[in-house]
Amino acid sequence: MTDTVLARLAALKTQPIASLKQQWRDLFETEPPPYNRRFLEHRLAYRIQELAYGGLKPETIKKLKAIAQDVDGGNPARRQSAKDRPIAGTRLIREYQGIEHCVTVRDEDFEYQGRPYQSLSAVARAITGTRWNGLLFFGLKNRQAAS
Repeated sequence: MTDTVLARLAALKTQPIASLKQQWRDLFETEPPPYNRRFLEHRLAYRIQELAYGGLKPETIKKLKAIAQDVDGGNPARRQSAKDRPIAGTRLIREYQGIEHCVTVRDEDFEYQGRPYQSLSAVARAITGTRWNGLLFFGLKNRQAAS
């Protein structure tokens, strides 16, 4: 069984996207999402292994749900912003026009020059005087990922 699982995983890299989408339909019994090839490969690989070797234990699922509840209070919309947000206590340093700027990430906001800011974009605006995506300005996201 391991040989067939490994062969199926290896084949994902060389299959055409139409084949990957058909596998998605077969394995998940839903239409594939409109995401890129890499996403499909990763999720299909997980699903193939899950079906062959079993999924997460019920205790693990319960623990993960409890952690998610602690992180976002059951509001999935907050998960995206939590994913992009650096951990509290992180110091972001950016040199702009020959001056080094330091921002401290706090639990609910950001501190720059002793003042609180609600977002990194607000800090970037204070530094540059123009509108910036704060994640881009501080190098936490590249331009391709942002578009």
